[in-house]
Amino acid sequence: MFRTAARAVAVAGLALPLLAAGPGTAARDGGAPAPGASPAGPHLAFDWDKVEVGGWAGVAITGMPPGWDAVTVTSPALTAPVRLTPKKAGARESRRFPASEGQDVRGDIAPGSYPVTATRDGHTVASARLTVTPQAPALITRFVAGPKSGNLGGADATPRVTVRPGSEIVVLLADHSPAPAEDTLTVRSTAFEAPMTISTDDEDDDPGCKCDDGATVYTGHTTVRDDLPAGSYPITVVSHEGNHTSTARLRVGGKPLAHHGSWLTAGAAALALTGVLALVLRHLLRRRRGRPDGVSAGCR
Repeated sequence: MFRTAARAVAVAGLALPLLAAGPGTAARDGGAPAPGASPAGPHLAFDWDKVEVGGWAGVAITGMPPGWDAVTVTSPALTAPVRLTPKKAGARESRRFPASEGQDVRGDIAPGSYPVTATRDGHTVASARLTVTPQAPALITRFVAGPKSGNLGGADATPRVTVRPGSEIVVLLADHSPAPAEDTLTVRSTAFEAPMTISTDDEDDDPGCKCDDGATVYTGHTTVRDDLPAGSYPITVVSHEGNHTSTARLRVGGKPLAHHGSWLTAGAAALALTGVLALVLRHLLRRRRGRPDGVSAGCR
């Protein structure tokens, strides 16, 4: 949800200059109108002049003739076609920014300039070019961990806070420039029993102070090993398809937290065994009371 919010803010901010240009104005990197079209004819425009590989492109069309119902926008840069319809009955333009329908830019293409074509009833009505740029580098603003009951604020997160061995912790990473479609990340540390996962749709962990400033937030929880000596332990996460590494330090100290699971399990097993033995003994006693001493079970 944080990625969606950031995208909406960016679209709204970048859309204002295009809105001011008015209907019939193509984006700055737009191509020539279709053959035979007048200068005021159909034009394609994008909500960004440039989009990243694997990013998102919003598109609109203006200058359509009266009575048009829909156009289909296609491009080798897009993962699927975009269908545009009139903004309202009789309008010559489709929905404009930021409400225009958009589509994902493919993540497996090279940066460059790609053609975009709008067709209606099998005929090309407008064309343009979309500039695709390399993915932006990571912009990590926070990579912290702290007690599951804390809020991951300054005083309740690494490196200021010290957690006890055996305690549950929440790990949080905030990235203002996340890689497209990277919704989960793996965090590793010698302080953990095994690698843990943090994700953008984690509903179990509320980190409290998330500092919702448009960044994409990844969270998750794990348990610190209960046999750790006091010390500082690195926690590491690799993002952006292996191209960015973030590291923080987790301070561990104090008396290990008692875990009751093992002795509770053992106690439950012992109680069950005791119950079985009691039933067996009671059965044997009943059989003995039902016959004289020294008489075998086969004699009457």
